Amino acid sequence: MLTIAGTARFVSDLHLRAERPDLTWRFADFLAATAAARVGTLFILGDLFEYWIGDDDLGDPFNAQVCKLLRDLADQGTRIFFIAGNRDFLIGETFAAAAGMRLLTDVETVGAGGTATLLMHGDTVCVDDLPYQEFRRMVRSKQWQADFLARPLPERRAEVASLRRRSAEAMQGKTAAIMDANAAAIREALTVHGCTRLIHGHTHRPGHDVIQLASGGAERWVLSDWDTGRGDALEIDAADIRRIDLSG
Repeated sequence: MLTIAGTARFVSDLHLRAERPDLTWRFADFLAATAAARVGTLFILGDLFEYWIGDDDLGDPFNAQVCKLLRDLADQGTRIFFIAGNRDFLIGETFAAAAGMRLLTDVETVGAGGTATLLMHGDTVCVDDLPYQEFRRMVRSKQWQADFLARPLPERRAEVASLRRRSAEAMQGKTAAIMDANAAAIREALTVHGCTRLIHGHTHRPGHDVIQLASGGAERWVLSDWDTGRGDALEIDAADIRRIDLSG
């Protein structure tokens, strides 16, 4: 288990992209405030980018800009950890090294504020969305990724644009319940990993739930997305856990 000393912050689903400079400005302000507050650890729980087509695209000016923002924070002493989302699962060690952050697995257990805390992007507990889970298995396979990354960058951009259009169309035909996290999957994940707190994003449904496990009480914190006129972060220290409004 990764133990967090001092204060930690958690964000998810920023969906940064060149056509939304307002999101990048907000992210820059957040990182500057994080450094000024001497926050020891920052966890980014997926979908930092709207899409990521491979670390060989790091030369793109926008990607380089975001990378530098992260590196500047890391150079000021904040440890940065990243769990891949469903939009940026192709972020690899090259980007991580350049940004000064460490890649984590899809599900991680950390000691935060004295509480065993389970971290994930959140898509793995949305088990009722069967078409998405099938798609996830495909794009997370080593063979699919190797084939995709072997293609020229322009082809990858065009493919991602097509996937985004198809994803938006598919979402229109799904109910909100199907796209949300499954309560039984949440309880199972907490039980299997021996945690009493879960933090995730992905669903774009910020909230806080109290959960009853066979072993006792637990809680779930869901982070907001940043690209629909809102945004937040969680902050945990030895005394408390609080939500920070970043919608302004």
